[in-house]
Amino acid sequence: MEIRRTYSRLKKLIRMPYQKNMNEEGKAKIRKPKPSLISSITTNSQTLFSAMARKPLLKQTLATLFLLFVLYAIFNAFFHPTYSSAFDSPFSFNSASSVLLAASGAKFPTVKVFLYNLPSRFTHGVIRHHALARGAHFSQQHDDVSSLKYPGHQHMAEWYLFADLSRADSGRSGSPVVRVMDPEEADFFFVPFFSSLSLIVNPPRPPGSGASLEKPIYSDEENQEALVEWLEEQEYWKRSNGRDHVIVASDPNAMYRVIDRIKNCVLLVSDFGRLRPDQGSLVKDVVVPYSHRIKTYPGDVGVSDRKTLLFFMGNRYRKEGGKIRDILFQILENEKDVIIKHGAQSRESRRAASQGMHTSKFCLHPAGDTPSACRLFDAIVSLCIPVIVSDSIELPFEDTLDYRKFAVFVETTSAIKPGYLVSKLRALSKQKILEYQKELKEVKRYFEYEEPNGTVNEIWRQVTKKLPLIKLMINREKRLFGRESVCSCVCTNQTAVRTL
Repeated sequence: MEIRRTYSRLKKLIRMPYQKNMNEEGKAKIRKPKPSLISSITTNSQTLFSAMARKPLLKQTLATLFLLFVLYAIFNAFFHPTYSSAFDSPFSFNSASSVLLAASGAKFPTVKVFLYNLPSRFTHGVIRHHALARGAHFSQQHDDVSSLKYPGHQHMAEWYLFADLSRADSGRSGSPVVRVMDPEEADFFFVPFFSSLSLIVNPPRPPGSGASLEKPIYSDEENQEALVEWLEEQEYWKRSNGRDHVIVASDPNAMYRVIDRIKNCVLLVSDFGRLRPDQGSLVKDVVVPYSHRIKTYPGDVGVSDRKTLLFFMGNRYRKEGGKIRDILFQILENEKDVIIKHGAQSRESRRAASQGMHTSKFCLHPAGDTPSACRLFDAIVSLCIPVIVSDSIELPFEDTLDYRKFAVFVETTSAIKPGYLVSKLRALSKQKILEYQKELKEVKRYFEYEEPNGTVNEIWRQVTKKLPLIKLMINREKRLFGRESVCSCVCTNQTAVRTL
């Protein structure tokens, strides 16, 4: 109805300039069949432009703009209808305004993070002790510990997140969080303790070594205790009981001494293998990738240079769920086109593993002492299709990534059947293998900590998604009169949500 009324007004407006001339000339009115809407507009437009030639320039311009606007509104009404139900507003919009509103896009507030300025013993002091324990020497004037280089290992998330927040805003474009200097503005508080590095400061000593009787200079347990004591004195920790604090504990054994005192925090972990249900969960915490130790494969997808069917190199004997490794060794070590080797962490082993992964179609990922291991992420950046035999594994960023598109999952009970695993892999066509590799190439940026829009930004995105829950828990506890919640993390780490 609105379009018809608009059309009638337009028709009267168009006929006004020349109606008088037609009466003077005595032309008889001839009744014609009613024209279609489009043809009428076309004909009348031509007449209007002819009439406008005799009008002043201003009137011509206004009439032209009005005509264009009407044509645009009619076109959108017919070909791009917009329904008011698509908007969260009680008002109705015409077609033109609806298009403009949709184009503007919704904007969401940036999540603000405050970086604690911890005493250096918890950050660069850990790096210094790690170097000293390996024979490094520092001069008396070497007081600037911030220049110390963080050593490479498989749990480097703590360093990359700290380095990211330490950069100037100009170097953090695209980040889903912004660092604030005023803690009153913060949504989250990042605690930059190098917990995973602290765990390995003292190198392991061979059994029977006389030096094992000496007390180490550095104590990870003492540093854990000191950190929590420091945090518990902070105003903003007390305000939320630590719920809006973010702590990286990516090594499965990191922070083990004080885990019950920090279990309210958002923990960044590699898995939940060493955590009780009331200490960690998918709802409260974030699963982060290991730092891959194998160089990223520089080539493209393809099978011609990947002669090996299945590759594995790692410790054969592990505890708990990792006992499956020994069984898989026995089943696979004599299979054709399969390379399965025992190896420990060393530069030589990494070189051999890099060569093996870059020349194999599939890379085996069995459970270790905990369900996850660095090997999975080495395989991904090597474009070697992961074969995951770990029933309890939790994987990073699963709300974004569908791992079935680039990894093969095999249930443990099936994998230990002689011949089952290799038969399953050999049955996959070349086309299917290429599809897996293409997906790996697409997603590997999620596992590259040094990529500008890689792992670091994705971890921050995951943290920001916890904010509504954190606010809920903080506000809820304010009305409980100091009573402690039945479950600090609201759910189990098997993701079964409990009733509050």
